[in-house]
Amino acid sequence: MGSLSHESFEEFLDLLKAAGISITRENELRERLAEAQVWRYAFMTLAANGRSIGIRFQGEDESVDEEQIRRTLAAFQFPESSQQVFTASIQTH
Repeated sequence: MGSLSHESFEEFLDLLKAAGISITRENELRERLAEAQVWRYAFMTLAANGRSIGIRFQGEDESVDEEQIRRTLAAFQFPESSQQVFTASIQTH
């Protein structure tokens, strides 16, 4: 299986949603990522600080597949520290 690192942020977000993550203000998130020169950095900034502007990542009931989330983040070449930050941001909601 090849790396997904060259795929788009749209596919990345779709994979997160398939893992049970819901995204509040998803359209705004997509607009911001489309405008960003480095969408991975923009994503992590919004994952960590987006609550102040209404962008939230939440688990849908008991259906969150944390292992799939970790695999997705790794496939898109997010560093381990980013994976931990994102997973923690989901658990706090």
